[in-house]
Amino acid sequence: MANYEKFKLGNIKLLSGKILNSAELAYKTYGKLNKNGSNVIVLPTFYTGSHIRNEGFIGKNRAINPNKYFIVSINMFGNGFSSSPNNSSKNQFGAKFPTITLWDNIYCQHKLITEKLKIKKIALVTGWSMAGCQSYQWAAQYPNMVKAILPFCASSKTSIHNHVFLEGVKAALTTDKSWNRGNYKKQPVEGLKAFGRVYAGWAFSQNFYREKLYKKLGYKNSEELLKDWANDHANNWDANNLLAKLKTWQLNDISKGPIYNDNYIKALKSIRAKTILMPCNQDLYFRTEDNRYEKKFIPHSSLRPIDSSFGHCAANPGNDKNFEKKLDKNIKELLN
Repeated sequence: MANYEKFKLGNIKLLSGKILNSAELAYKTYGKLNKNGSNVIVLPTFYTGSHIRNEGFIGKNRAINPNKYFIVSINMFGNGFSSSPNNSSKNQFGAKFPTITLWDNIYCQHKLITEKLKIKKIALVTGWSMAGCQSYQWAAQYPNMVKAILPFCASSKTSIHNHVFLEGVKAALTTDKSWNRGNYKKQPVEGLKAFGRVYAGWAFSQNFYREKLYKKLGYKNSEELLKDWANDHANNWDANNLLAKLKTWQLNDISKGPIYNDNYIKALKSIRAKTILMPCNQDLYFRTEDNRYEKKFIPHSSLRPIDSSFGHCAANPGNDKNFEKKLDKNIKELLN
């Protein structure tokens, strides 16, 4: 499952004007490209995601079916597979890693899709959370290439409240004594654990805890869940990687860059892709209200909110069968 390819981009000029040296995108493909190249689905990765975790959205009995579609699962910069603080050369290692935007990610993904894979049209870009944010970015940055998008539990611009939430988890990490402004000798384990514990309060809804749904996930009580989230972040994540992607998330705004020059409404209106927006009403940071606002301006769009006590994590594969069923129904509609 862990086999994947790397696309070497060379030195890439970023939106900030800085250079990302020897940039690499890690990706994995599933299925085969059909003769007219019309069956391409692009799956970017979410915040703590990878091409491996994206496999939870793919299946022969799912809407994203490798027997029918050519699926390209692309790792975001900063996730440890593609160019990241923990795998870059000395002058960009760790805290020296440059700030990356979603514009930069999609600019490089476009190079992979067109130059390496020789693809001209994309049938669908879809994804959960930050992956969904990238689907908007694809549709605004390359409006003539993308036929449909389905961002779920995502937004085209990070709200101020979402930005503040991220400042909270960041503060939990960076107060670790061994953090040393990102120039740590060993991982700031206590900071990473604090990051995970704080995040667990936001990832699920209030109803999730009230209804003790953590028992459905195999935890006896909420403290067991918190410990697991703490250990998961401490054992599986590099602190600089987490904060590099967190910065990318905070900067998410499809109107940034040379095309729209901060005109957000113009950027939304430019999306030609058929669009289904799928928020969860109980998501604590990607709010349905933000998607309702977007729908006013995205021409071929519909808003289909879902109720789930799992909140933002309703979309995590295996958590909520109803969410999965509705997601697949909406994807099939866009692909047909």
